[in-house]
Amino acid sequence: MMQEKTEKEKMLAGEIYDCADKELFARWQRAKQLQLQYNNTFSTDQDQISSLLDELLGSRGEHVWISAPFFVDYGENIHIGSNVEINMNCVFLDCNRITIGDFSGIGPGVHIYTVFHPVKPSERLSPDSTFWRSQTSPVEIGKNVWIGGGTIILPGVTIGDNTTIGAGSVVTRSIPPNVLAFGNPCRVIRNV
Repeated sequence: MMQEKTEKEKMLAGEIYDCADKELFARWQRAKQLQLQYNNTFSTDQDQISSLLDELLGSRGEHVWISAPFFVDYGENIHIGSNVEINMNCVFLDCNRITIGDFSGIGPGVHIYTVFHPVKPSERLSPDSTFWRSQTSPVEIGKNVWIGGGTIILPGVTIGDNTTIGAGSVVTRSIPPNVLAFGNPCRVIRNV
């Protein structure tokens, strides 16, 4: 007999799930506590910063710098390579996996979304919950990628290695490696 999936398993599989689920909501609340502590820790207190990131993130390599403030949904679905710099005021809605490759840089105010809601109201509204039903799709950012400030990356996007995304872009579909891309919607401008 097949066991029914948990809401977390549904979330990570990209199926419609209930984010008011007790397990998910408990982790969401814990992530908010950790994020608050992180955002209120002096940047000179590297031991505390490292400890908080270890508990907040799913994984990270060496030499990762995240400027506060930094905002997440769960934190544990964020996986960051080595030698990565993330500037201030970034929002990572990690209801599915967000992967950032080695030697990548994320400008200030970048938003990465893995979560979306069904467009049909009957599918997204839940009469027994404050929260809408949701779905997810992972975001993958390759190695040596530069994401310019104010960029928004939508669910399901992959950005290839060695690519630069210009500031203020809205990335609605995957972008190949070795290009400069920008705009709303983001499009390839030229090879690099």
